[in-house]
Amino acid sequence: MFKLGRFAVRRRRLILIVAAIVAVAAAVVGSGTLAALSLSRFEAPGTESLRAAEVLAEEFDTGNPNLTLLVTARGGDVDDPRNAERGRALAAELAPEVRQVESYWDRESPALKSEDGSQALILAWVPGSATEARKAIAELSERFTRADDVITVGVGGQDEVFRQVGAQAAKDFLRAELIVVPVVLLLLILLYRRVSLALTTLGVGLFAMVGTLAALRGLTALTEVSTFAANITLVMGLALGVDYCLFVIARYREELAGGASVPEAVERAVATAGRTVLFSGLTVAASLAMLLLFPFPFLRSFAYAGVLVVGFAVVGALTVLPAALASLKPHPAVERSNGFGALGFWARTANTVMNRPVLVGGAVLALLLLLASPVLGLKFGLPDDRILPADASSRIVQDQIRDGFGQEQTDAIRVIAKGARNEGAQDDDFAARLGDVPGIVQVDVETNGYGTVWTAIPSQGALSGDVPELVAKVRALQPDYLVGGYPAELADFRDALTDRVPLVVALILIITFVLLFLMTGSILLPLKATVLNLLSLGVMFGVVVWGFQNGNLSGVLDFTPTGTLEPSIPILMFCIAYGLSMDYEVFMVSRIAEEYARTGDERAAVATGIQRSAPLITAAAAILALSFAAYASGSVMYLQMLGAGMAVAIIVDATFVRAVLVPALMRLAGRANWWAPGWLRHVHTRFGISESR
Repeated sequence: MFKLGRFAVRRRRLILIVAAIVAVAAAVVGSGTLAALSLSRFEAPGTESLRAAEVLAEEFDTGNPNLTLLVTARGGDVDDPRNAERGRALAAELAPEVRQVESYWDRESPALKSEDGSQALILAWVPGSATEARKAIAELSERFTRADDVITVGVGGQDEVFRQVGAQAAKDFLRAELIVVPVVLLLLILLYRRVSLALTTLGVGLFAMVGTLAALRGLTALTEVSTFAANITLVMGLALGVDYCLFVIARYREELAGGASVPEAVERAVATAGRTVLFSGLTVAASLAMLLLFPFPFLRSFAYAGVLVVGFAVVGALTVLPAALASLKPHPAVERSNGFGALGFWARTANTVMNRPVLVGGAVLALLLLLASPVLGLKFGLPDDRILPADASSRIVQDQIRDGFGQEQTDAIRVIAKGARNEGAQDDDFAARLGDVPGIVQVDVETNGYGTVWTAIPSQGALSGDVPELVAKVRALQPDYLVGGYPAELADFRDALTDRVPLVVALILIITFVLLFLMTGSILLPLKATVLNLLSLGVMFGVVVWGFQNGNLSGVLDFTPTGTLEPSIPILMFCIAYGLSMDYEVFMVSRIAEEYARTGDERAAVATGIQRSAPLITAAAAILALSFAAYASGSVMYLQMLGAGMAVAIIVDATFVRAVLVPALMRLAGRANWWAPGWLRHVHTRFGISESR
């Protein structure tokens, strides 16, 4: 790392020129990334429901309806001749544009008519991937949303809902970035008291963003990359770039204050803080990389983007930033003020806590446990249109269907039997047993040369309850039959997701534990860090359950609570938040360990290490929390949840945990903080890392 710092000083002009060329080229390449990214569905590859979908498409030329036209008669019943004529004409107009159309006026199914008779449904299947289907549906939605003197037509359906979710989320992300970037620049100017350093730091964040977008463009040639990857790039690129630059610049200023020349200060900053930045980046990247273990393209896409953005942020902070620092003429009154390192408020706070560690630490622990307690009521559910704002067109359609129809044809469960099972008492018996399942209100049967499909239509009440349980009851009727349909796909998705959670969580904990051991040579410190990070996450999930699942923030943020949480977003939040929490832990503990190695005074090392790291952690956390909080002002409920939850986790971690619980626990443990078995001490001696090495 020292050699890297020296190289950055000696080749600063070359590095800055190359970085500028790379950034411009990445911006050009990355400008086409959004168009190359794919849309995703809540589907688990290899599951029974997807095999059922393949059979339906190949053998029955049908699929799950993903486009819905809600037809409302302006007067009378939908069976009135004039209304019926207009409804049939609408279905006939739609038929050439899609693969399959089911109209109330053709089938006269009770499930397709509202309870008051004023509305009816036309269902369509638009085949293809999520990207292909939603592109076609976008055009159909615009054409078929209409009103005349006889009927009004609204467009909904699952793919239309999530098409609008993606479009709205993209707008929210862009609007948030337009707010965050100038605010972050202003905060950096106030923090550094130098515009040039603020612009350099912001430039490293933007470098991480455009570099990641360009790399994702190349990755799309090898695998499917979801549009969600661009979102995580925008959220984390700027924040991590700023974080890592703060760490390096603070050490650079310390070295200047100690009398070093500019080249010497840059070299030492890279050799010390740069080492911490590198391993901090490894902890964040390792946490996000665990998302690759989930068999879903959209979660894997978060991993691709997360690992790439960390990589570019680290490269920017360890090469571009040092080259810029070596090129900028320091301002003596500012650069040599050593504001980050002087003993002050944070050291006094740490000493106050260490004077009464049980009393102060216990009080804060009790408060955080209270804030985390709502997590005990966490309930996982399935996503629907209510993640959209109430005025979204597809949400309005789905609300009317939910309120006006007693059953839901678009969310039918499909049961498929292959072979000669399409005649006689056996089929009648199965249809009867299927109809007897609580929550199933109608069963339709279709046969062909391949076999039989039973379409089981659930009630609205059943869809509002435990959908996976409903699917499980249907599957239990005849285990050798294939069960599909949208409810089965969502149930399989949730099962596949939650089945991998223990493995992912265990690996994250193990990997970060090992990295922190290599940083400290201690067994207790990584264990303490793990517990405290989980406590921060507990508070985050407590707020998410209290505010979003239970709806206590719905009035402030204007969303509709459903009483459950879709599991993929909390899992994503866990991976991001745990990585970032460990990022701050690595930086703080590395400074404490450095002071302890230098002085051997455990209490003084804690106070000094916290004083030298806490101002930076607080500043970095404020900027990172602001970046996430901006997304809480969006219109998509899950995006609001991500923004608010992450902001809370970061603030709690940087204040109560780092400023109070860390010194309290380290004071109570004393010299045991640095204990490790003899054989592990040999491992640390051989492979360990610290800023002092």
